[in-house]
Amino acid sequence: MEQNPHTPPEQEPTVLDLYKSVTKDWSSFFNFIRSLWDARRREELNSALVMEVANPVEEEVVEPPRANTFPWRSMLALLLALAAQGFVEPPSRQSIFALVVYFLAAGMALWAYFKNELHLPALPAVRQTPDPLSTRLFPLIAAVILALIAFFDFGEDKFTVINTTLWTLSIGLLAYSLWLSVPKTVEPVEPDARRKAWVRNGLILVVLGISIFFRFYKTASVPVEPFSDHSEKILDVYEITQGNTFVFFERNTGREAIQMYWTLAVAYIFNTGFSFLSLKLGTALLGLFTIPYVYLLGKEYGNERTALFALFLFGIAAWPNIISRIGLRFPLYPLFLAPTFFYLIRGLRTRNRNDFILSGIFLGLGLHGYSPFRIVPVFVVVAFFIYFLHLRSKEIRPQVLWWLIIIVVMSIFVFSPLMRYWVSHPEMFGYRAFSRLSSLETPLPGPAWQIFLSNLYKGLLMFNWDDGEIWVNSVTHRPALDLVTAALFVLGLILLLVRYIRQRDWRDLTLLVSIPVLIMPSVLSLAFPGENPALNRAGGAAVPAILISALALEGLVSGFGVEKKRQFIAYGITGLLFAASAYSNYDLVFRQFATTYALSSWNTSELGKVLSKFEDKYGQTDSAWIVPYPYWVDTRLPGVWAGIPDRDFALFPDHLSESLTVPAPKMFIYWREDLETEKILKELYPNGKITRYTSAFENKDFFIFMVEE
Repeated sequence: MEQNPHTPPEQEPTVLDLYKSVTKDWSSFFNFIRSLWDARRREELNSALVMEVANPVEEEVVEPPRANTFPWRSMLALLLALAAQGFVEPPSRQSIFALVVYFLAAGMALWAYFKNELHLPALPAVRQTPDPLSTRLFPLIAAVILALIAFFDFGEDKFTVINTTLWTLSIGLLAYSLWLSVPKTVEPVEPDARRKAWVRNGLILVVLGISIFFRFYKTASVPVEPFSDHSEKILDVYEITQGNTFVFFERNTGREAIQMYWTLAVAYIFNTGFSFLSLKLGTALLGLFTIPYVYLLGKEYGNERTALFALFLFGIAAWPNIISRIGLRFPLYPLFLAPTFFYLIRGLRTRNRNDFILSGIFLGLGLHGYSPFRIVPVFVVVAFFIYFLHLRSKEIRPQVLWWLIIIVVMSIFVFSPLMRYWVSHPEMFGYRAFSRLSSLETPLPGPAWQIFLSNLYKGLLMFNWDDGEIWVNSVTHRPALDLVTAALFVLGLILLLVRYIRQRDWRDLTLLVSIPVLIMPSVLSLAFPGENPALNRAGGAAVPAILISALALEGLVSGFGVEKKRQFIAYGITGLLFAASAYSNYDLVFRQFATTYALSSWNTSELGKVLSKFEDKYGQTDSAWIVPYPYWVDTRLPGVWAGIPDRDFALFPDHLSESLTVPAPKMFIYWREDLETEKILKELYPNGKITRYTSAFENKDFFIFMVEE
């Protein structure tokens, strides 16, 4: 409810008063509302807000004690952790040695902790700013009305000018109706603040530049070839241009819509057309957009140096880099998880309702992105539950419930077009998830609880041991994190757990719990346990995992103290760790992943070149075909390379005779081991000419059968 600046707070009408006047004949409904929100308490909270916004109560940040000695225990813990992770690295893994050395590293880290050598950075201060539990009534009513109209208009499962406009307006009005105008607090400015800001911003720009390099270097060639899922996406994007502005694209078991519209925008802006490059460029940009919120999460869990460390480690990491390069929806999971997580944590820390509004918006947007994001609403509820359990005062519990309602309602408004589709087509909306979770597509290979526990065990080990066998989005059967980040991750987990046990701060527990929760989309592949771990379905967990590594590194650096000589040593060690991590991640992406992907994928680009040459020479491709063969190329993809995204060039062997009615010239492309097709073509066209196409990829040659008369 919007306040009149000339009206004393104690005389200001509350939402309850306005709602009573509107619903005076709905006595039962009014009694229900009154039982939830007591009018007198709300007036008291309004008065408290007026006083405390001007002078908000903020807990003092207490930095952990530091020993004034050289942190040799911390350094030894780091060296042992690096050595232990080195034993895990393929190809010569020595798991027993790794466990023993990691155990020693953990013991040394604990010793360093209790000797005040090694501590995580202090968590930011908690602000005690009560929420008045009020709203602007008329914008809220308008938002609900517009949302309902838009919801029913989405019944045809398409975005139109009318329903999209109404939907967008409803979200804006809802956000406005809930938004609080809280004056910013003026913080003291240090004399050398300008110089520090220049240095900080310069470092951020340098790290961002490095991240951009890792994200976009060799985008056109890494990965080199598309596969079947890409042909589905390109067809979906093409359909938008034909007027099929779907909310949910049903092709290939169904896909949410954001990537399709985003790719179309990228293709238009960069003039890349309906191509594999448009898909890859679009998702690489989405991966880059995640990085700023990783930085903000670093500040929310530590300080500016922690944020810079998190920015660097995430920016160069192979895991988010690879899933951002594939050209599929994979990076949409971490993209929307990061801001949802950030605004949720900051909102609970500062008790600022506006953060919950933003968290709800990103939560709703994420549900339009990539199916594994559907675990994030569960994570939000878990985070609120953890916060609720750690409350010291019962007075704030109604506010906590109010904040959760804000996130839920805000996200539902944003999610509503897809929710309308869900209501109309529940079986299609949930098919992909339930085909992995249940026996919908294939019987479970064993008892569900046993598969779940086995999957959970494998999922939790993916960070430091084995990331699975899915070659399209990982360097298979190696840790998901590079050696340096993985070693820091283990140290960070130990320090987080110890600090939580000693301080019982809800933020530490939330960060720890986020790991198993966010890998659930991978773990819950019960029908296909071989698909777990999957870096794409667990992609959201990369955000907290790398944040934990950054926290551990900050703890190590700060343990050296403020003496210039020791700081020089600390930053020198950090530079060496960063250089080693960057080199490792570069090798993982641009050598190991690029090589294995090229060997495992089919050379559809070369078939596309053959089609393009045929079109250049004869002015058409209607008389060109590709003869399918088991486990060979997707016959739609060569057309994508040739600029013909809406045609499948397949002509099966038993239909080759149908080509007799088509005038020459004719071209047939077939797999070099397909002797049956070659025999049929020779019988149909005795004067045909066969040419072997020598591929740039080993063992991927194919044949071209030409008929020119």
